[in-house]
Amino acid sequence: MSDATPDEAESLDPQDWPAMRALAHRMVDDALDYLETVAERPVWQAVPPEVARRFDGPAPREPEGAQAAYQAFANDVLPYPTGNIHPRFWAWYMGNGTVLGALADFLAATMNSNLGGGNHAANLVEAQVIGWLKDMLGFPAGASGLLVSGGSMANLVGLTVARNTHAGADVRHQGVAAAPKPMSVYASVEVHSCNQKALELLGLGSQALRRVPVLADYTIDLAALKQMIDADRGAGLQPICVIGSAGTVNTGAIDDLDALADLCAREGLWFHVDGAIGAVAVLADNVRPQLRGIARADSVALDLHKWMHVPFEAGCVLVRDEPAHRNSFSLTPEYLEHGTRGLAGGKLWFSDYGVQLSRQFRALKVWMSIKEHGLDRFGRMIARNVEQAHYLGELIAARPAELELMAPIGLDIVCFRYNPGRLDDAALDAINRELLLQLQEQGIAAPSYTTLGGRYCLRVAVANHRSRRADFDALVEAVLRIGAELLGAAPAARAAS
Repeated sequence: MSDATPDEAESLDPQDWPAMRALAHRMVDDALDYLETVAERPVWQAVPPEVARRFDGPAPREPEGAQAAYQAFANDVLPYPTGNIHPRFWAWYMGNGTVLGALADFLAATMNSNLGGGNHAANLVEAQVIGWLKDMLGFPAGASGLLVSGGSMANLVGLTVARNTHAGADVRHQGVAAAPKPMSVYASVEVHSCNQKALELLGLGSQALRRVPVLADYTIDLAALKQMIDADRGAGLQPICVIGSAGTVNTGAIDDLDALADLCAREGLWFHVDGAIGAVAVLADNVRPQLRGIARADSVALDLHKWMHVPFEAGCVLVRDEPAHRNSFSLTPEYLEHGTRGLAGGKLWFSDYGVQLSRQFRALKVWMSIKEHGLDRFGRMIARNVEQAHYLGELIAARPAELELMAPIGLDIVCFRYNPGRLDDAALDAINRELLLQLQEQGIAAPSYTTLGGRYCLRVAVANHRSRRADFDALVEAVLRIGAELLGAAPAARAAS
């Protein structure tokens, strides 16, 4: 028997397994300490210039070793996170993650499975997760689904099936130019920008997205929607789809999904729901009634790395019509032929339902998270965040001389501004912009911002399982303090006319 040559002896496995085991234990201990003490640190801090400069160097040509690689991470990366693991992070819309979710990611990477297809257990895990999500949203058992990176990809997949189903031509073979009429898609002016990007990628162009006005509560105006559909048909366009929002990004508004389902049924349109923010809130008793009608959608996009706190990335798309979904993406060259035996056997080929052939085992962290906590606990965490958002609204309402609520509280999103009176909107915008930056730079809290009716405001998206009411007390106290300091330090501000 031949001995290994020197070249064959070299490997990417550890040369010293006990040393790697000790380093792995240290990494896990450090990570658990980091999460256990997260509330003791600033929410966010900027990367110092001297640290940023360390990322300008070339790749090493020779080994530096695992210990050195981990030490570089501990010194230069770990102290400067986005901040979304902190109890007072309410920017954009991001979950916190969980300990077991992080460990599940490690286990998935250890197995290093490719979930494009084939006969292995990881495919069964994803299939079960999709089945759980279909049941959760009231979709039929025969519907299809796919775990994806997040809401952007989930919306792209759902809208692809909508386009292919209603184009009036075989767009996979002939392209969108073969469609007999220009296609149009409808959503409120509050719809997430990823839907526009999806339509651009689908060859429909941004002009195909018909933006419908909203009511005072920021939900879609159904009468205006019907008028736009009729007008577009009269102008020679082909309406194909309506996108309902189950939680808009600015205010958390939920469109009347039942009414949209009725309209789409009457008009012969595909009904897609962008539920990246709010779809999982069907688990919460105090939100579920607002989501009535989501089970009637033709397709739904949802994010699990938001309100279910699965570590990034974890999104999902569900499609009622499984053949339409599969026919929009399936492409099986001979080297990917689906067999009945061996490694290529099995019925589960997720590559038939989306863009990617190479797919990570993201299902494991979802599967283990749901097994650890159960769906009811997630529902209670979601319900608590909604209650906390209304608690913050009460704190704002209690200080009318200094704070102003800028929109109805939709789901768990609170939009407000510091407004001591006597200032015009331009001056208020400037003060609130600086106030937000100081909240972040002082490490106190991390809301984000938006503009409503052309006015700048602070936006607090309460999707945080670590937040407590005391955190919102601290936020309001800081806003009042910093606002007063800015007002006192500013030159004579412009008075409101």
